[in-house]
Amino acid sequence: MVGGFLLLALVLICAFGPMFSAYNFEDQNLANAFRPPSAAHWCGTDQFGRDLLVRMMIGGRISIMVGLIATFVALVIGVTYGAVAGYLGGKTDAVMMRIVDILYALPFTIFVILLMVFFGRNIFLLFFAIGAVEWLTMARIVRGQILSLRKMEYIEAARSLGYSRRRIIFRHMIPNILGPIIVYATLTIPAVMLLEAFLSFLGLGVQAPMSSWGVLIKDGAEKMEEYWWLLVFPGGVFSLTLFSLNFLGDGLRDALDVRAAKD
Repeated sequence: MVGGFLLLALVLICAFGPMFSAYNFEDQNLANAFRPPSAAHWCGTDQFGRDLLVRMMIGGRISIMVGLIATFVALVIGVTYGAVAGYLGGKTDAVMMRIVDILYALPFTIFVILLMVFFGRNIFLLFFAIGAVEWLTMARIVRGQILSLRKMEYIEAARSLGYSRRRIIFRHMIPNILGPIIVYATLTIPAVMLLEAFLSFLGLGVQAPMSSWGVLIKDGAEKMEEYWWLLVFPGGVFSLTLFSLNFLGDGLRDALDVRAAKD
């Protein structure tokens, strides 16, 4: 509950906070460069005199958007792939899961660099790159759950009634494993956001003029010895968001775990 309220507050601040600010993300005033936190600038200013609080709000939109969209892509691919592999079983399942093992073995950073070289730097390419990796674990989780449902009586009854494989998978099996899927999705969002921050820190993620918490942390790390606020505030907000999402995932896991609820 606490994590959910903290996350909701952060999302609302990032979405609507800049509307109520007198400063614009693009406003530059070199006379105000590197101003420490004050009543006029609560989190100080950067090297171009831009208000750091507003930059964090705008950057939070990008970071949260990357987390949500990449997680959605991973869910769609992972749930479908894992459900099909688990239901079909046999050699088909073996081949499909060996493909997952091969993709697991590919170094993610090199994969992203290759995408950047061939397709250029684009925010949508970042969604694809992260989503193309994060679905692998989801596929394994869903496959394991589907394997445990294949021999259930209601699945056998659906087969005897002549229902198609598509209907059995998407109408009868996947709805019964939504609990683990939702829990893993809430835990995937902070992992994706952390991955985006890592890529941005290396210069492979979000590119100017856009900004994200990873970009702000990178800029702050370069000047942390003289201008501490450039690192402390973005890093603190980013950590608070990750904690909120992890707390939310733990709460959902306890709420959706029937055996834990009985205990």
